[in-house]
Amino acid sequence: MFDVAVIGGGVVGGLLLRQLSKYQLKVCLLEKQADVSMGASRANSGVVHAGFDAKEGTNKAKFNVRGNQMMPSLCEELGVKFKNNGSLVVAFSQDDLETLKDLKARGEKNGVPDLEIIDKEQLLELEPNINDTAMGALYAKTGGIVCPYELTISAIGNAMDNGATLYTDFEVVGAVRDEFFTVTAKDGRTIQAKIVVNCAGLYAGEVAKIFGDDTIKIGARKGEYILLDRESAGFVTRTLFFTPTKLGKGVLVLPTVDNNILLGPTAEELEEGNTETSKSGLDRIMSKANQMCKNIPYYNTITSFAGIRAYSYTHDFIIEESKIIKGLINCAGIESPGLTSAPAIAEYVVNGLIGGLLPLKPNNNFNPYRKPDYFFKNLSDEKKNELIRENPSYGKIICRCEQITEGEIIRACTENPRATTVDGVKRRTRAGMGRCQGGFCQPYVMEIIAKCNQMEYKSVTKSGKGSNILLGETK
Repeated sequence: MFDVAVIGGGVVGGLLLRQLSKYQLKVCLLEKQADVSMGASRANSGVVHAGFDAKEGTNKAKFNVRGNQMMPSLCEELGVKFKNNGSLVVAFSQDDLETLKDLKARGEKNGVPDLEIIDKEQLLELEPNINDTAMGALYAKTGGIVCPYELTISAIGNAMDNGATLYTDFEVVGAVRDEFFTVTAKDGRTIQAKIVVNCAGLYAGEVAKIFGDDTIKIGARKGEYILLDRESAGFVTRTLFFTPTKLGKGVLVLPTVDNNILLGPTAEELEEGNTETSKSGLDRIMSKANQMCKNIPYYNTITSFAGIRAYSYTHDFIIEESKIIKGLINCAGIESPGLTSAPAIAEYVVNGLIGGLLPLKPNNNFNPYRKPDYFFKNLSDEKKNELIRENPSYGKIICRCEQITEGEIIRACTENPRATTVDGVKRRTRAGMGRCQGGFCQPYVMEIIAKCNQMEYKSVTKSGKGSNILLGETK
């Protein structure tokens, strides 16, 4: 019997699980995929928004500003890279300049500090590769960037280190409430919990309906991206936005915490979760990015990908106990700025909602700290040699592009939450994320996964069921 079961292993569910593990509670996370961070938290811009865009008084505004304040210390505790690089909303017309004034006024009402409207000369001094047609920008100095899947994985791992339980391949198909909830997975497994928190992202409406609440209506938008190699580092240093529209913040040009350059996303309404990229989508990204910047080094493109953004038809976050099912808490429609808001959402759900249903006694053994998942290449030569003497596996480079060692991959396959797929290792260590995209290192990564998880080599998959890499021996 669990005190709380969280459904959905994205960034909101992961940070909520970690927040719960700060208390003397028995808690678990139910994730329908083979690994965590497989939905929206796997593929998004990684922007830590300042908080000027959301309408004052909304959940988005409240949780965005608080989450932005929490993010630096949270990332430091979890060993996750965070950069306070600042954001620029760029104006290309007189109407855009008027919109900047509105955004600045809204941000100030939301409590966002350090907002400034700068002119063209100041903008080009900050970002020389901005197009000459730009007229000015809103400069939000508290904006930042983080790796969304690294944050999610680290939060869940830290929660597990502090006693939380993770169930993967647990697709919820049934739920019954008597004195407590009995939750059933597609494969027949069941768990029991006093409280359930629905953080199922794109499927939050379906999950709520399984529990008997049909009030949650969720839509989906696909966003495609183009990623440039680290050789393009420094092309831009801040997150560059167009002035926002009703479909979102539009195509961005921004650096990542690992010094790549990211272009996107598009915004395409979907009936279901299709994450294929398209020529038309990538063409739209390049067309808009070319309006923002000049001389974009597309020759450094190493991959493209797409993610799905779930949104509620209320156009705000839904964070509340169900009005129909007692003990079911819905966290739904967590679109942008959901990543930024996630720490604050977790804090509110635990202290403001669950705390009213269960006693919260502090876990005095809670350890908030976690070591980075990959770190070797950033060590001094002296530290590298010292570590290799202690553990020779750190002396063998597996991924040459990203300089990831065998020791780091072994660690990813043996620490919480264990990587059991090629993409799982990729998200934890960056092995396979470089220029060759795993062309050289993948067979060796598969060998390590198989050995650490006591699997047959040919049973190692890319990302779980249905993504087989090997079908049999050729000789």
